Amino acid sequence: MELFSEIYSCYYQVLRHLLACQSPLTMEEIRSWICEEGFEESLLSIIPKLESGSWNLFEKEGEVYLSKINAGFLTPLSRLQKAYLKALLSDPRMGLFLSGEQLESLGNLLDSVEPLWKQGQICYYDRFADGDPYGDEGYRSNFRTLLMAQKRNQYVDLDYTAPSGARVHHYYVPARLEYSVKNDKFRLLALKQVKNSRIRLENPKQVKNGKMRLENSKQANDGRMRLETLNIARIQSVRPVDKFLTSQIDLNALIEDSYYKEPLRLHIINRRNALERAMLHFANYKKNTRKIDENTYECLIYYNQSMETELLIEVLSFGPMIRVIGNDRFLASLKRRLQKQMECRFIE
Repeated sequence: MELFSEIYSCYYQVLRHLLACQSPLTMEEIRSWICEEGFEESLLSIIPKLESGSWNLFEKEGEVYLSKINAGFLTPLSRLQKAYLKALLSDPRMGLFLSGEQLESLGNLLDSVEPLWKQGQICYYDRFADGDPYGDEGYRSNFRTLLMAQKRNQYVDLDYTAPSGARVHHYYVPARLEYSVKNDKFRLLALKQVKNSRIRLENPKQVKNGKMRLENSKQANDGRMRLETLNIARIQSVRPVDKFLTSQIDLNALIEDSYYKEPLRLHIINRRNALERAMLHFANYKKNTRKIDENTYECLIYYNQSMETELLIEVLSFGPMIRVIGNDRFLASLKRRLQKQMECRFIE
């Protein structure tokens, strides 16, 4: 096992907890632990290494596994890990999560090591050039306000410019902040309270000038919430208000309700490390992955309309290592995009 992995650090946390357990563990218990603390596809990478003994971390006795490390073991940072952390501090997006004082303090702690890489050494391709202005103080201030409100389940008074140019002003509860690699932008998943109304015709004798009265239904104040997606860079101003969300909202259920009925079905040909690259590439999507033969894995990705274009671009970037099996909607979009690319090439 590598000394350190900047990609799958989650694996190390899962294994650390397994190794710290001094009780015998069955393979089913290990699988359950991995699924709870890692990703579903983590089983594909971790279990074969444990069963074969190639990682040599557990002693197998019959049907159970015993940790070879005692519960009090320490895991100090290696020099490689420190170099990786110092490289992260140079990322302009770190200023969204850490204050200037925090960045300076961490920089001093890591002063004795060289960063693992420098920002100028990274060449981004297949990504839009108009990313968010991470160095803009107004953008940073809005981001931190949203981040704090999200942690507190606090309402914010938000002024927003929609892509159409219309100005929107509402109260929202920040639910989740997401980053788009392809767009190099952050977006906010925000909860907005929904009020239902119904039209009831009054007694004809009470109707004046043919008007009808709107009567609020019983669901008007039932606390139902709608999920909206906002681009952080389009937020003009945001301020917290003295109101908090007290009810429990299942955010994942709201997101899943918006998914298309049929998921995207992919076959991943595991050559040139394609499976590992795909699991990293599609890590932000809900998905199920299973092995269907020696070198082929089936991956089901669940998505909605707002994710479709970005997912389409990501799938195309893999070339022949990924085959799109379905659904029909995605296949049609894929064919249209390829046709447009062919037309552009013909014009050139």
